[in-house]
Amino acid sequence: MADNFVSINSTKANFDEIYVKEDPRAYFSVLGALDYMIPDVAAPVVRQIIAAYARRYGRRPVVLDVGSSYGINAAVHRFPVTFASLRRRYARHEMAGLEAAEVARLDRNYYASWPDRGLASFVGLDASEPAIRYAKDVGLIKDGIVADLEEAPLGAEAEDIMRDVDIVLSTGAVGYVTDKTFRSILAAASRPLWVVSFVLRMFPYQTLQDLFARRGLVTEHLESALFAQRRFSDVAEFEHCLAQLAGRGLDSNGFESRGLLQAGLYLSRPTADRQHARLEDIV
Repeated sequence: MADNFVSINSTKANFDEIYVKEDPRAYFSVLGALDYMIPDVAAPVVRQIIAAYARRYGRRPVVLDVGSSYGINAAVHRFPVTFASLRRRYARHEMAGLEAAEVARLDRNYYASWPDRGLASFVGLDASEPAIRYAKDVGLIKDGIVADLEEAPLGAEAEDIMRDVDIVLSTGAVGYVTDKTFRSILAAASRPLWVVSFVLRMFPYQTLQDLFARRGLVTEHLESALFAQRRFSDVAEFEHCLAQLAGRGLDSNGFESRGLLQAGLYLSRPTADRQHARLEDIV
């Protein structure tokens, strides 16, 4: 599976540099220029799934955001902000010349000024230490794990954090991470998890579904909707994506062919939870 993902990623745009800055200004500038929208598109769906979990188990869940970067999913879930509104904030000329520490101080006050309307608390998981540090410093995540689970196992401290997790969220990380990452997450969990994955259609998901099934989790795919992630960065990425989709027997006409990467939604959870409420009824 890892080799397959490497091949698919071969002409996909690489944004590694924007994830290792001390603050998220470059992240919003670069991705914003490509109309990155998956955090905003996914937010109402994630909110509905989190609410369904809270009804089922009677508690406010802890969400592990895989590939959390600067805590954007936590921000749009907990506060009345969007990726688009945050992009405008960081694009103001007053923000351009500030030191990273000053940006963090302003952001800490900015988020503290809003009421927390979130239905969950968030833990971030990312290979970028600066991104995790920022998200925790400004109060978006309650804890963070800096790890590349494709390359190394979880440390003892990270395993302790992981034991409190109820829901695993991914809004585009699948493809960068494989079943290796999710095996580590499942092994560290202390309770049955709900796994919410927004997966770009060019990436196969069957290996992950099989992994979850072996751990007693049944996977549902929301057939009624796709979720736009961003515009293609260039013609090469566009053509490569369409070729990958054709190779998988998927029709891109009216979807990726219009210039936007599209993701499908998958929810994996215990069989009894699915019987209690189907994904189509939740969303």
